Amino acid sequence: MLILISDAFDAELPKKLAKFGEVTDDKSRTAEADVVLVRAATKCNKEWIDGAKKCKLIIRGGVGIDNIDKPYAESKGIIVTNTPKASSIAVAELTFALMLSAPNHLVFYHNGMKNGEWLKKTKRTELYGKTLGFIGMGNIARKVAERAIAFGMSVVAYDKYLTQEIVDTMVKGVKMVKTPEEAVANADYVTLHTPLTDETRGMVNASLISKMTKKPVIINTCRADVINADDVNAALNNGSITWYASDVYPSDPPAQDYVLLKNDKVTLTPHVGANTVENMLRIGDEVVETIAKLVNEKKI
Repeated sequence: MLILISDAFDAELPKKLAKFGEVTDDKSRTAEADVVLVRAATKCNKEWIDGAKKCKLIIRGGVGIDNIDKPYAESKGIIVTNTPKASSIAVAELTFALMLSAPNHLVFYHNGMKNGEWLKKTKRTELYGKTLGFIGMGNIARKVAERAIAFGMSVVAYDKYLTQEIVDTMVKGVKMVKTPEEAVANADYVTLHTPLTDETRGMVNASLISKMTKKPVIINTCRADVINADDVNAALNNGSITWYASDVYPSDPPAQDYVLLKNDKVTLTPHVGANTVENMLRIGDEVVETIAKLVNEKKI
């Protein structure tokens, strides 16, 4: 078996995978690989899949598989999977860091200190007692919810596929509602945790923003195209949204003309949600477990 590590994973992963066969990071050998490990950088489109002639398994290290044409891969007999649980804590902590950065003016204060300014008159606000609205209540969102509740926030969430009864078994203190509009209507903060699908593409748009009564901070650590960037930019400029914080972009890195790069009311990080030392180890362990399971089942 040849295992191709196509993107950046933990440096110790090749040693852990050696028991299954040969391990390489040489992308010129894609056509020979039985198993391919990718993260966000490798785009497994139809052309790529046609070139991966021997591939039986693609594992996306992380959450989501929107960089893989899963239906086409499966039509070629390729198993497609990811590591959905491994990244939950890492991305949840970054989500919370971004959420804390806005009311605490961290970038503003930091830049002021560097420039010799003493900006003490600018007042902070607290997360305590505020309402956090969720779009999506998956693995990462539930970790964020646990932290928000510990901070004394009220949590309201919309998830098309989860009921109140199901969520109660996973995290206590979340009020589930039936529409995205209800989740954001009275939210001081809105956090996005939904996969990118035809249904969710551009769902945070002028229409949804018009239902937000408190001019919230929006945090996006899921997928860039869940928002309509032009509508969010306009809302920042007219005050309908107080702040936008994001770790995700239409491309990595974003084009220089990406409208939100030029807005002063944003906090941006370079798609590092999953990039903790601990999480890279967890992703590697989940990859090994997945391959071992499929080998034992004689599926690869």
